Amino acid sequence: MMTNFVLVAIAIATLLFLAYRGYSIAAATYSMATLSAISAAVTGFGLLTWLFTAIFLACLLFTVPSLRLRFVSKPTLITMRRMMPPLSNTEKEAIDAGNVWWDGELFSGKPDWRRLLSGSKPVLSDREQAFLDGPVNELCRMVDKWQINHELNRLPESIINYVREHGFLGMIIPKRYGGLEFSPVAQSEILLRLSNTGSGVSYLVGVPNSLGPGELLIKYGTEAQKDHYLPRLASGEEIPCFALTGPTAGSDATSIPDTGTVCMGEWQGEEVIGMRLNFSKRYITLSSIATLVGLAFRLKDPDGLLGDVKDYGITCALIPHDTQGMQIGRRHLPIGDAFLNGPIQGQDVFVPLSFIIGGPEMAGKGWRMLVNCLSVGRAVTLPTTAVAVSKRSLLGTSAYASLRRQFGIPIAQFEGIQKPLARIAGLSYIIDAARLQTIQAIVEGNKPSVASAILKYHTTEMARQCVIDAMDIHAGKAVVKGPKNYIADMYESMPVAITVEGANILTRNLMIFGQGAIRSHPYVMQEMTLAHAEDSQETIARFDTTLTAHIGHSISNFARTLTMGLGLSREVVPSGNLHLLPYYRHFNRLSSLFAMITDVALLNLNAKLKFKEMLSARLGDLLSMLFLGSMVIKQHEESQHPEEEWPVVQWALDYLLHQYQVAFDQLMENWPNRWVPGVLKRLAFPIGRRYPAPKDSLEKSVVELITVDSATRIKMTSGLFLEVAANNPLAEVNQVFLESLNLQPILKRLTRALRTGELEKAEDMELADAALQAAMITEHEAEQLRRFDRHLMAIIHVDDFDESELIRAPYHKYGQDDQQQITG
Repeated sequence: MMTNFVLVAIAIATLLFLAYRGYSIAAATYSMATLSAISAAVTGFGLLTWLFTAIFLACLLFTVPSLRLRFVSKPTLITMRRMMPPLSNTEKEAIDAGNVWWDGELFSGKPDWRRLLSGSKPVLSDREQAFLDGPVNELCRMVDKWQINHELNRLPESIINYVREHGFLGMIIPKRYGGLEFSPVAQSEILLRLSNTGSGVSYLVGVPNSLGPGELLIKYGTEAQKDHYLPRLASGEEIPCFALTGPTAGSDATSIPDTGTVCMGEWQGEEVIGMRLNFSKRYITLSSIATLVGLAFRLKDPDGLLGDVKDYGITCALIPHDTQGMQIGRRHLPIGDAFLNGPIQGQDVFVPLSFIIGGPEMAGKGWRMLVNCLSVGRAVTLPTTAVAVSKRSLLGTSAYASLRRQFGIPIAQFEGIQKPLARIAGLSYIIDAARLQTIQAIVEGNKPSVASAILKYHTTEMARQCVIDAMDIHAGKAVVKGPKNYIADMYESMPVAITVEGANILTRNLMIFGQGAIRSHPYVMQEMTLAHAEDSQETIARFDTTLTAHIGHSISNFARTLTMGLGLSREVVPSGNLHLLPYYRHFNRLSSLFAMITDVALLNLNAKLKFKEMLSARLGDLLSMLFLGSMVIKQHEESQHPEEEWPVVQWALDYLLHQYQVAFDQLMENWPNRWVPGVLKRLAFPIGRRYPAPKDSLEKSVVELITVDSATRIKMTSGLFLEVAANNPLAEVNQVFLESLNLQPILKRLTRALRTGELEKAEDMELADAALQAAMITEHEAEQLRRFDRHLMAIIHVDDFDESELIRAPYHKYGQDDQQQITG
């Protein structure tokens, strides 16, 4: 009996070791042949010997190419062809957008951390920093957000002209066309600084430098189009917008009903082949002031004027705003900040074929153009918006919670306040790390489409939680509107970021895992392509090679998950940071688990997984937590104050691990086949190891760190516009907070005197007078206390208005004169 036990233990250990280290199946075949022979010699031809022999034969089946082809690869290929429908052109173009970056490492189950850490640290050039310190700061000084949002409902002409004249609209345009040619990091930092001005100005700058005519022209335009339009866009002579969304085509953008029909028509006195466009668009940012409209429509050629193709599909063109038949200039009224957004219609708008971006050769390639541009732009603009919201929430709330006292102590000392305050700090760190590290990957030439979807969903959702927590902590201070309120406009505007560029529900349920499993998995895309390729010996041979590698990949991740779950692995990680060592191992382990679950899901649910949106969303959450945790680790590795900021980083990593655990548990609870989660749960957590939420003691440490003027607080709120002025109430509350820290020695001295009875209880300025009279402070110190009290009360007070000030002119007054304001 003991001999059998030893042989079984050796067999299990051998197979686990070979699979864990990724050895070929041949090594397992030889090992099992040896064990089978030993077993026969020692114990005879009993059950154990036959078991080893059966495993040997199974390994042999995969080792011998002819056997593997006949009994494994060919039947699998036939099954995949029958069960898996081919990808549509739309799906192919969406999946082909961008490239595989760190997401591919996470799908592998064995992430190469050296690859991630070898990336450069995000930096600004001297020229970019000078622009931030010059024109960007000046623009922030000019903007009165309260006036724009609550009195004008539009941007003043002076602001729009300043933006145009100082090159803000040409940040992505190359220098040779007159643009600034700033890096994505600089674009993000500029938008972050402009957050003080509200969404109206931020979107005026952000939209032309994101998905729109400028980027499409740079990547796909003809030389003539570039030479004509890019200098005009860079100088602000042209203001662009891009019209994609329509009344019946939102998330399903490829179903747009807008058409362009190839036909003969008159253009500038000549008969030419062109397109007659009919379209109805809505939610188009900057449409009311745009002079150049990027338009997406479905191009058809019923008379065959261009060739044999009758329906080219989605096409993108540039249309001047004053083209006959174009209806443009009216406004929507979006929630929150007053940014320019409106509808565009066109009836029988005739333009030449040369208006197609890239010329007639790019007819029908519009969707590919859009998704390729979106894979980059979506990682910049909206994550930057999320960073702005989280940083502003952190700065304002940490300051206000330190200043506002109830029951004689700052509310930041109440545990009920500390939990949401710590959450703001931790989520803010995650958002900023994900933004900076992903944008730096773009700088280095990546186009991370899956990562951009992760950022779009999770950074905006985390930012929404930050501003909700900020609202709760500020209480009445945040719910009363007025020039002093630095929270309410963010709170009201957050749904815009949640909704645009792929609504968050769509992004989480369909895009993150749905596209990631095909795009980022090391083998699935190759297998799907080969499954629907021409049937030939070469196809079968390539499929056999890919399938064999995929099987080895799955077995290896199975072994890695079990081994690491039992605590038997201590992988070497590329870090000297002792705090991070266990977290590298946690994320390695959970990456293997994720890779294994992905293969099980694809095998067990196959094509049905596409329609299991709730399961797909949770699989996407597993991937997202791994990705976001990796970005936090890299951000911390680059920190100049790693020891001081560690409580915030630990909170972030513990939170993400816990969210992975929650997603895993929910996935298992809702898996259609009950035997699958039963096996997976025991493999994932064989000794019951779990990932709890951040501890209360850790959250207290985080709050202590952000309610003093620490290097960590300064770093986590850097990038904001913090010049103290009447149009910057956020900077004012922070300034009073810093003033309170400087007065702590005096205040502590007086507090002790009150407790000992040396000083009678008094309030506010009376306390300063009483302390001065008792000779406990100097006249200078008394004046400091009086001045601080005046500043503090200015912060605590909220705005009030005369009834006549609340009567606003009808909104329609501002709906139709914007176009004349810009182009008249």
